[in-house]
Amino acid sequence: MTRKPKILILAGSIRTGAYSQQVADAFAGELVNHDCEITRITLADYELPIILEMPKSDRDIPANAVNLAKQFDAHDALVIVTPEYNGSVPPLLKNAIDWVSNAQGESNKDLKPFREKICAIASSSPGMMGGISAIGHLREILVRLGMLVISEQLAVGGAARAFDDKGRLGDDRAASMLAIACKSLVEKASLLA
Repeated sequence: MTRKPKILILAGSIRTGAYSQQVADAFAGELVNHDCEITRITLADYELPIILEMPKSDRDIPANAVNLAKQFDAHDALVIVTPEYNGSVPPLLKNAIDWVSNAQGESNKDLKPFREKICAIASSSPGMMGGISAIGHLREILVRLGMLVISEQLAVGGAARAFDDKGRLGDDRAASMLAIACKSLVEKASLLA
């Protein structure tokens, strides 16, 4: 018998009230209806310097980069929600991804934070397009790092008005897309568990 898949959820913003945080919370709220284990983290707990060049040795990799890489590695699947900054992913999220991709130095060579991981991606924006450009860029980055990004995705437009007072998506279409993405993610992650 296989175990329940472990799913890690994070948003690409740490701002209080960030729409991407609300979308990540909506994923967590929907995933409780599925047979999986959920871990919800914030990048605020993994403060990292701006990566200026590729690390030359393990000593150049911050402990938080290794800790975040270990979180990725300990889960079968991830949900990553990005806000849209000028049509792309925000620097906070890109910086975290870049550090995690470098945390597999000699002393951490067994870490697999990206390869063979299933990932659902989502975006949010106050604009009506919902961050669709950012989600495309995020997909490109994660696929290049070896993640298996599911085709079902969610772009929440008009994010300032997208949630009800209980934090649920008010739009039936968006709520349906969320449910479909969660179902697909758990099904695919179950094959790895």
